[in-house]
Amino acid sequence: MKKILIANRGEIALRIMRSAKEMGIKTVAVYSEADREALHVRYADEAICIGPAPSNQSYLVAEKIIAACVKTGAEAIHPGYGFLSENAAFARLVKAAGLILIGPTPEAMEIMGNKLSAKAAALKYNIPMVPGTEEAITDIEEAKLRAIAVGFPILIKAAAGGGGKGMRIVNQAADFEEQMHLAVSEAVSAFGDGAVFIERYVSSPRHIEIQILGDTHGNIVHLFERECSIQRRHQKVIEEAPSSVLTPAIREEMGKCAVDVARAVQYVGAGTVEFILDENLDFFFLEMNTRLQVEHPVTEFITGLDLVKEQIKIARGEQLSFTQEDLKINGHAMELRVYAEDPLNNFLPDIGTLQTYRTPKGNGVRVDDGFEEGMEIPIYYDPMIAKLITYGKDRKEAIDRMVRAIEEYEITGIQTTLGFGKFVMQHEVFTSGQFDTHFVEKYFDADSLKNDSQEEAFIAAIAGVMAIKNKAALPAVPQTSAAQGSQWRKNRTQL
Repeated sequence: MKKILIANRGEIALRIMRSAKEMGIKTVAVYSEADREALHVRYADEAICIGPAPSNQSYLVAEKIIAACVKTGAEAIHPGYGFLSENAAFARLVKAAGLILIGPTPEAMEIMGNKLSAKAAALKYNIPMVPGTEEAITDIEEAKLRAIAVGFPILIKAAAGGGGKGMRIVNQAADFEEQMHLAVSEAVSAFGDGAVFIERYVSSPRHIEIQILGDTHGNIVHLFERECSIQRRHQKVIEEAPSSVLTPAIREEMGKCAVDVARAVQYVGAGTVEFILDENLDFFFLEMNTRLQVEHPVTEFITGLDLVKEQIKIARGEQLSFTQEDLKINGHAMELRVYAEDPLNNFLPDIGTLQTYRTPKGNGVRVDDGFEEGMEIPIYYDPMIAKLITYGKDRKEAIDRMVRAIEEYEITGIQTTLGFGKFVMQHEVFTSGQFDTHFVEKYFDADSLKNDSQEEAFIAAIAGVMAIKNKAALPAVPQTSAAQGSQWRKNRTQL
């Protein structure tokens, strides 16, 4: 494999290209007209424009991506995450074109892309399931009886769903029919599939996921867990590895279950098996994501592995170079998704220009991004600016480094989730490890964040005024060539 095309954009495209470059592999970028000046376009060895800004005219058009691959002579396609990364039809087109998809088979994508078929596959290995229906609901009256048997509150979920769409919590039988119709309607609108099922609602869940790798020789291992319970609108904002609550015994059991789920579909490549954990530390299968996850860097930190390199090796037909027994957890890692969103306005996107953009540095800090100062955040795509990842010898050090890194991260021109991240890192419920997926609604105080922001702005304004006064009070220095080149003068004029 000498050349691969990255069918994605932004930070994940850059992240894949860097690993490929270290392996001596040439890279091809594809880009929309909105991304003509994007960093991933400049970094790649070759770049091809595949259409207008809207993703359904560019990044989601499989034929254009395959044509770019053929034109440049790339042998394989890495889809990253999002866009076409879990699209079985795309995977089949890639295979039909004689190309390699750096990812699982279309069949595995198809089974795991539907929550009901995923549950059916997992049941082959007796994986724990949340009590509920194992098939799509077709008869509302019968479904209501099943819901009563399961016990309220229950959750109605879209079979093809994700991101909280097509999902309704029902607290009593009287509300069932109305919420059922709403869930079906939303599922049809979002996914073109109105199939829904019901589950017992776990009131205080934690979202735990297990990273797995499978090769073409039948070897499958897990790379331990990630805690993804800090969410807004059912979507992750902060992730960490390992979880602060799993015991070694539960970790081992969950890991075995994740490997069995992958084995049920003869999984090849990198994937993630997701579970919910209740207040009694009982876990239940949720779904499987058949791609690289946004939060994969925290797993890389604690295992010392490069997951993109492992994906490429697997796609080349290589056998995993390690066994489950070789893998150990080392230290602790945190990740904050830095979104162009306003936490004070219900996390709504805040698109604009990065007037100031300076990333933190130092020991144990990693920033995966795709922007630089002066660039605009496009309105057409996900508003994530960067992933800020920190690593420490233990959870406390990882948290302390995250707070320090957030404080060093300078972004102006738009609102971001940096302040929210600091709020979480310093909240006693988070630092104690005793939190669940309801953290934002239970504890996030927008007014407190607003007061902190106003205080910081006030301090910055005072510092600015003092700097101007101090500069004005200094005696003038002759503008000789020596003075102009003097490091003393440079430092002095920055007071």
